[in-house]
Amino acid sequence: MKSRNLIDGNWVEAISGERAKSIDPSTALPIGSFAAGARADAQAAIVAASKAFEDCHWAQNPRLRQLVMLRWADRLEEKLEELATLLVTENGKIISHARAEMAIAISEIRYYAGLARHIPGNVLEVEPGVFSTLLREPAGVAALIIPWNAPVALLIRSLTPALAAGCTVVIKPAPQTVLITTEIIRALHEDEALMPGVVNMVAETGHEVAQEFVTSPDVAVVSFTGSNLTGQRIMAAAAPTMKKLSLELGGKSCALVFEDADIARMVPMLTAGAIIISGQQCTAVRRILVHDSKYEEVKRALKVSFEQIVVGPGHQAGVDMGPMIDEASLSLIQSNILEATDICDEVIVSGGRLGGALARGYFLTPTLVAHDDPSADFCQKELFGPFVVLERFADEAEAIAKTNFTEYGLSASIWTRDGARAMRLARALRNGTVWINDHNKLFAEAETGGYKRSGLGRLHGHDGLMDFMEIKHIYQSVGVAA
Repeated sequence: MKSRNLIDGNWVEAISGERAKSIDPSTALPIGSFAAGARADAQAAIVAASKAFEDCHWAQNPRLRQLVMLRWADRLEEKLEELATLLVTENGKIISHARAEMAIAISEIRYYAGLARHIPGNVLEVEPGVFSTLLREPAGVAALIIPWNAPVALLIRSLTPALAAGCTVVIKPAPQTVLITTEIIRALHEDEALMPGVVNMVAETGHEVAQEFVTSPDVAVVSFTGSNLTGQRIMAAAAPTMKKLSLELGGKSCALVFEDADIARMVPMLTAGAIIISGQQCTAVRRILVHDSKYEEVKRALKVSFEQIVVGPGHQAGVDMGPMIDEASLSLIQSNILEATDICDEVIVSGGRLGGALARGYFLTPTLVAHDDPSADFCQKELFGPFVVLERFADEAEAIAKTNFTEYGLSASIWTRDGARAMRLARALRNGTVWINDHNKLFAEAETGGYKRSGLGRLHGHDGLMDFMEIKHIYQSVGVAA
């Protein structure tokens, strides 16, 4: 497969002529290549998006935006299985997760297509003949910097509200997942009603494209999902131009298990929550805090559950977890796990590389450790892989204190049959999303985002739309008849 950049309605090679390889993480072998852009390509994409926005045809035609998005969703649905297969090959996740990601993305497109024609405005008659109007308008050119771990869902949840709001966009996909991003954008670009320049995409292997998107005065909004450190750099680089920012950053999700939790139901769900995308998801279960009275029982059950996880290629039947995304990510998480297992209180399940026929791929079985000190580096730092820490608590107060003792505030889950306790804890936890007796459930209609250093703004729902809009106040005096 070969991917090119999309600029002003044309699929083009990088100005430099450079290309880079796309790699299957299950085999470490090339599956295609893509045009590797740089600053000049990014500048051309921004010019195209700015021209398309200033034309006003897209920005001021919500019916057009809705119809284009609905037709896009239909085309993706027709190709769901084909696209899910490509997602597995390029990203490594298991096929059931790839199908689910595609289905969620299609649902979200349709959700925002509905919102496109229902952007509210307020008109108030503040006194006879004097009107105060609030208009919600598209912000302008939006730059979307997309990560590799859920490349379809995370593209759609920023692209669709941007398009619904009336913005034009420039997209930088992660270099690990350019091919699937290209196919998603190609399905949108097939619509003849989509004018050139509304959607542009520039891939790269370095940082020049992203840097140009973040610093350009012609870009009004930057949406980014990724690490906290990169989010800080984006904030600093965007500060001189005072851009609107939508940032979903890291997390260290805790699951709080109380003495009345349904352990038989909970343990498989927590295991699945820990190994989703091989642990490479910001909301994955990272820490499991268990009430003293159930600690040993839960530890035994988790040990059995973790040891039964089947790791292998995502297309293969019966596989629970695929590979890490690339060699660099694999090396980093292996190093982090080695440091943690050297100093933790107990290694319950020790993970490692696969051998034999799968030795060439970036496979890593999960690790489960126990530790009582939440200040330990591996309890505080986001380790992006299949690594979970088991901890204990004596009462609600300690559970809250341990969970909130972190710089992150993205998500958490509470496991109890006591509804009053669940709501009490949910209110006390400093997290943008709190699940009760579940983990990692997301809906297009529900806003998500982080507290503290886990990000700015809210994705999904109506607030996700507002990240790509400006509010204008119009004061009008029409005079009073004599």
